[in-house]
Amino acid sequence: MKRRAFIAGLGSAVVWPVVGRPQPATRTVGFLSPSANSVPYFDGLPAGLQELGYVVGRNIRLESRWAHGKLEKLPELADDLVRLNVDVLVASLTQAALAAKKATATIPIVMAGVADPVAVGLIASLARPGGNITGTSSISSDIVGKQLELLKELVPDARRIAVLWNPSNSAFQALQLEQAELAARKARFQLKLFEARTNNDFETVFVDIAKEGTGALAVLGDPLFSLYPERIAALALKHRLATVSAGRTFTEAGILLTYGPNFFHLHKGAAVYVDKILKGTAPADLPVEQPTTFELVINRKTAKALGLTVPPMLLARADEVIE
Repeated sequence: MKRRAFIAGLGSAVVWPVVGRPQPATRTVGFLSPSANSVPYFDGLPAGLQELGYVVGRNIRLESRWAHGKLEKLPELADDLVRLNVDVLVASLTQAALAAKKATATIPIVMAGVADPVAVGLIASLARPGGNITGTSSISSDIVGKQLELLKELVPDARRIAVLWNPSNSAFQALQLEQAELAARKARFQLKLFEARTNNDFETVFVDIAKEGTGALAVLGDPLFSLYPERIAALALKHRLATVSAGRTFTEAGILLTYGPNFFHLHKGAAVYVDKILKGTAPADLPVEQPTTFELVINRKTAKALGLTVPPMLLARADEVIE
């Protein structure tokens, strides 16, 4: 089944093949995302539910709400799912989880891929989350320093690195910026911040970055940026910027280098929490899962276009090299 047709069926009577032990009664799962349904890793949740024996239209219903990068819409979308009285509310990424927490203190919330849920006040601790929230954490704010380190291996002469960030996504961006600044102080290079609040800002921002003459760019993780990986990659190549980000969708689109957790697996893991909660386990009793592996993907074609030689040791460490 084609992906877009599959997504269109979420929340309607689409029948999946039965896999595993079927559940006894129809339940409703809400899904709240700051991005759009075109982002591939969101498929992890329905894939995980399917493996656990859930059949849409038979024993489960999915109600999905997408903010399409407009984070200010998340509270309204969360309230909408709460009014539906869903059995479990799955919130993807930090801002959606924060909106879900504000919307309800009673409906179980399963977060998917939230960077640092303790630091942003979602849970008490990873081992004992407390309250009505648990799920998977990406700890992605902790890997920004590693991304910058890898970028420096490819552009060792860079004394300044540009950083593309979205101030509208305050909680998650603050965590990432903190890690970036720590890495910069440690390695003794400077950061230059550039804001993009909407996709209409990209063209101007990349011109400004190019004027700085840094030659190196870190794109922080953000739902807005995840909607436009091809556009960001094209602008980075046009302005001769060696660029690092998180998530293989960016390297597949043409970004030079990505390093981070597998967000498909983090969303698939959220399905395990949904299953346990629907079977009666309280969210407070389910420790938060953290990723154990991180993917390094290098686009060697982009490196050649930029006139860069990827060190053999870096190629050897890569999980995938795109030629």
